[in-house]
Amino acid sequence: MRKRKLSLNEDVALRDEEDSASDRQFVVALQRGLDILRCFRPTDIALGNQDFAERTRLPKATVSRLTYTLSKLGYLVYNEASGNYRMGVPVLGLGYACLAGLKIKDTAQPIMQELADFAGDGVLVSLGGRDAMSMIYIACARSSGVVSLQLNVGSRISLARSGMGWAYLHALTAMEREALTPQIAAHVGPERWPGVRGAMETAHREIAANGFCTNFGTWNAQVNSVAVPLRLPQPDMPVLSLNCGGPAYILSQERLIRDIGPRLVDLARRIASASGYTGA
Repeated sequence: MRKRKLSLNEDVALRDEEDSASDRQFVVALQRGLDILRCFRPTDIALGNQDFAERTRLPKATVSRLTYTLSKLGYLVYNEASGNYRMGVPVLGLGYACLAGLKIKDTAQPIMQELADFAGDGVLVSLGGRDAMSMIYIACARSSGVVSLQLNVGSRISLARSGMGWAYLHALTAMEREALTPQIAAHVGPERWPGVRGAMETAHREIAANGFCTNFGTWNAQVNSVAVPLRLPQPDMPVLSLNCGGPAYILSQERLIRDIGPRLVDLARRIASASGYTGA
């Protein structure tokens, strides 16, 4: 019998697991449990084992054992009526513990707010870091006004299709970027990968030339944005990036390139300086 050809996602997942298995210090069961928790998106109230299996590509029997264990520990709460799970309070505790450890968030907030107020109605300035194939917001500053992007601390956007994600990738070392690229390619799929790779390469050149990259409608057709990398020299600090985005009629391409982009580059420098670091 011929063996079924693996999809790109399955092939990369299998190779990742094989690489992990060769590392005697790596606990695969712990990785899988965390993958279950990562399945939740901001719009998800509850998920069932079928949802977890589809999003993690793990066998249903494995998913069932993991969700049972996580519910016993309180990280998931089981609803007998629906057969679904929602996140438990202990997950929130981990999130706040993480934010408390990122002191740069408090330093950055008032400086980010200055740019949001200057940029105008509907503009959001955000600071984020990577979680798997997403960028997750760890700080947000919003301009006053009726119209605004509905994103907050904890919101996720695409690593591969957002300016914030592209700026993050630029801040990585060449070795780190090379190791992550196959995972991005597998995540977006072979049809979308050429376009995504082109956008990433364009952003890389823009940041090298101007200090910031632009995103005109790639993440959302009605939204324009600019982003800059923020890599601090302290070894215990994660790679971060800053983004300023809003409705295209507020943030025109010309305004982003001539005004907001340079201001965001300066904002990154100010955050680095205010944090007692040198360089951004």
